[in-house]
Amino acid sequence: MKKFILAIGLLSLAGTAAAAGKSCEELKAEIAAKLDAKGVSGYSLEIVDKGAESGGKKVGTCERGTKVIVYKQ
Repeated sequence: MKKFILAIGLLSLAGTAAAAGKSCEELKAEIAAKLDAKGVSGYSLEIVDKGAESGGKKVGTCERGTKVIVYKQ
């Protein structure tokens, strides 16, 4: 029973860490790598505050949803 409770506790901590989200720079680098692998060129990725006018397409969120990564061609 103690092992079961310990496992549940560890899983809840792991879930909390995953919910915190990735850093914006880490996510931006992952998105850029995917775009480069597909042969996309002439683009920019910008980190902006959520709700700010950006003039591009939202491609990711970071820092617990307070910022977004915007793709511009």
